[in-house]
Amino acid sequence: QLQLVESGGDSVQPGGSLRLSCAASGFTLDYYSIGWFRQAPGKEREGVSCISPYGSTYYVDSVKGRFTISRDTAKNTVYLQMNSLKPEDTAVYYCGATNRLLCVLNRPYDYWGQGTQVTVSS
Repeated sequence: QLQLVESGGDSVQPGGSLRLSCAASGFTLDYYSIGWFRQAPGKEREGVSCISPYGSTYYVDSVKGRFTISRDTAKNTVYLQMNSLKPEDTAVYYCGATNRLLCVLNRPYDYWGQGTQVTVSS
């Protein structure tokens, strides 16, 4: 069974850091583009970052310079390192996988995790 599981969400103060993990089972993440998305209460899900099978990365403007996406092949896991967190980063974060070779956030993804909550508040 193909499955994605996110973890690492927590409550932190503004300026803090978190590292989210997206672990795959049943398939090899290396062959997929992996995207991180988030959904805040009352808002639509938005793309945050993605990484292609070739290692190309993309970030939306609001997280550039603060978030870093990376892949650990041995652990079949993709990470999202989030630094300098702001209250507006509060959301449920989801990872998704698509067999597209290009890293894009505005196309349907094939597989999704269940989400992990990130709360940034003082």
